[in-house]
Amino acid sequence: MSFIQLAVRRDIVKRSLIIAAIVGTILNLINQGDAMADVSKFELGKCLATYVVPYCVSTYGAVTALLHNSK
Repeated sequence: MSFIQLAVRRDIVKRSLIIAAIVGTILNLINQGDAMADVSKFELGKCLATYVVPYCVSTYGAVTALLHNSK
C-alpha cells in the first residue's frame, strides 16, 4: 500500500482526528486562550493550523509505523 492509501484509511483518519481534537484544543487554549475572550484578537488561521498540525503528525506517525512494520 502507498503512503496516501494508508493515510486515508478509516482507522488512521479516526485516530488522527481524535488526537488533533485533543491536542489542538489544548494548544489553542495555551496559545490563544486570552484572545478567545476578545474575539477581535482571535486568529482563525492560527486556530485551524493548531488542529491541522497534530492531525498531520499523528497520521504521519501511524503511516510510517505501518510501512516500517510491513517490510
